[in-house]
Amino acid sequence: MQSGMLLIWIGALLIIGGIVLAAGKVLWKGRLSDPHRVGSGVTLEPQGRAQALHPKHHWPSIALVALGLILLLAETAV
Repeated sequence: MQSGMLLIWIGALLIIGGIVLAAGKVLWKGRLSDPHRVGSGVTLEPQGRAQALHPKHHWPSIALVALGLILLLAETAV
């Protein structure tokens, strides 16, 4: 296998791994909705969940995706 293809595969796997890690962190936090709330202000978005989507909680995922993009762009620039 050529080293160029190896870099492309590693970059693609890093991007996929970063996305899976980010999605897993959000999903493992708990329930996404609370079916027991009643009243006129019923929404599917629970209170206090906005912090789960903050970039400072997902910096490893962002770093993996960025590293994968750098590898892909480095290979296409050569």
